Parts: sequence; C-alpha cells; structure tokens
Amino acid sequence: MTSSQAPQAQGKGRGAGSAAHAAKEETLTAAGRAGFMARGVVYVLIGALAIQMALGSGEESADRQGALDQVAEQPFGKAMLWTLAVGFGCMALWRGSRAVLTRGPERKAASRLLDGGRAIFYASVCWATAAFAAGGGQGSSGNAKSQDWTASVLKLSYGQVLVGAGGCLLIGIGVVLAVRAAMRKFLKHLDVGAMSHRTRQIVTGLGMVGGVARGTVFAAAGVFILIAAVQFDADEAKGVDATLRSFTQTPAGPWLLVAVAIGLILFGAFSFASARWRRL
Repeated sequence: MTSSQAPQAQGKGRGAGSAAHAAKEETLTAAGRAGFMARGVVYVLIGALAIQMALGSGEESADRQGALDQVAEQPFGKAMLWTLAVGFGCMALWRGSRAVLTRGPERKAASRLLDGGRAIFYASVCWATAAFAAGGGQGSSGNAKSQDWTASVLKLSYGQVLVGAGGCLLIGIGVVLAVRAAMRKFLKHLDVGAMSHRTRQIVTGLGMVGGVARGTVFAAAGVFILIAAVQFDADEAKGVDATLRSFTQTPAGPWLLVAVAIGLILFGAFSFASARWRRL
C-alpha cells in the first residue's frame, strides 16, 4: 500500500465504524421506544381493571397477569401478546445496553446497577409473556407469586430479616418514585424542546400524577411485605392486585382505588409519551 492509499483506507475504516455505531444506536433507540409502548399498554390495562374492581364489575386480577388475560381475549389476541413480549424484550435489551455500554461521568455505578436490575426484570416479564402467548397456560397471579416468594425466604436463616429488608426496599423505591415524579425529575430525560407548550404541560401532568400513583402502589406493596416479615406470615404479603384491593378498605372506600387506578392509566399514557419524546 502506498503512502497516499493509507489515509484513504483509514478514512474508509473510520466511515464503516461510524456507520456501524450509528446503526447500533438506531437499533437500541427503536428497542427502547418499543419497550415504553409495551409498558404503557400494561399500565393502562391494569388501571382499567382496577376501576372495574372498584365499581364491583371486574373479575380479572388487576395486575400484569390480568392485563395479559384481557389482551388474550381480544381479536388477534395471540399476535398482540407476542407483540408485547417483543416489546418487553426490547426494553430489556435497551436497559441492558445502558448498564453495560453507555459511558460518561453521569453514568455512575448506581445508575448502571439500576439499569441492570431493570433489564433482568423486563427479561423475566418478556419470558413470562412469551410463555403465556405460546399456550403455556395461565400464569400464577401476582398475589400467589408474592406469597410463595415470601414463604420461601422466611424458611431461610435470617429469612425474617431478609423479607423485612425486601419490604423496606420496596417502600423506599415507591417513595423515591413518587417524590421524583412530584418533583418532575423525569423532564430531564425528555426532549421537551420538541414539544409545544401545551404538549409539555400535558406530558408533565401525566408524569407527575401517574408517577405518584405508581410509587404509591409500590410503597403499599412494600408495607404488606414488611407486615409479613414482622408477623412471620407469608399470607400477609400481597401482589399488585391485592394491594390495589386493599385501598377499598380505607376510609375513602373504593374512591381511593379509583383515584390510584386513574393515576396508573395516566402513567401508561406517560409511557406512550416517553416512547415518543424520551432521549434514548
């Protein structure tokens, strides 16, 4: 190779590398947007089921399994289930890439660990949804899973402490989610410059109300796990469905559940907005 040919070869190599990097970024961006769409569908369905529950007309569990059951009953339900499974798989891929590949001073170890945990969670949701779509039978409800998990951990040495720590962790996550939503921390992840003033107001409202409702459900579920640890009784642990039902036992009655359910629907709508405007 002559001296004049060497720079040309290097330029072509850099061009190919840039094209490959751009293609990878586009793929991960598309994966993230698909994941937020799938998350939005599930939250909207859970909220709708919770409203039916509050009004005394719902029979399905107001959790992810109940949402999947609702999807399966629709025309082209199996195709829709597979679409959701792909969406959750895309979310797992995007979260995993943020945990492993993203560089920069703002990507601290805690942020990477959080994204890694989210990737594992969405991978498990993808697997469960795909198994359900493939005809693997109805999965266990969130309530049964929560009680089974709690019972298994309570049998371990220091199991009561571990369950209590898990409950406190879930309470903490719920509080952080609610506080961050109320403080509009989510706006830093959105391309607000691409929104009109009215659109920004709407998306901000969706994120605040929806995020507080989501955090409230997480924290309430954590309280029940903590109670299970204190009383050494796995039956006290509750999944999303039973946690939502517990809101009807408050002085506000079913209206508190209706309020939380509307908040979950709004969070689903915020997820759709995130699929459109989040910086990925």
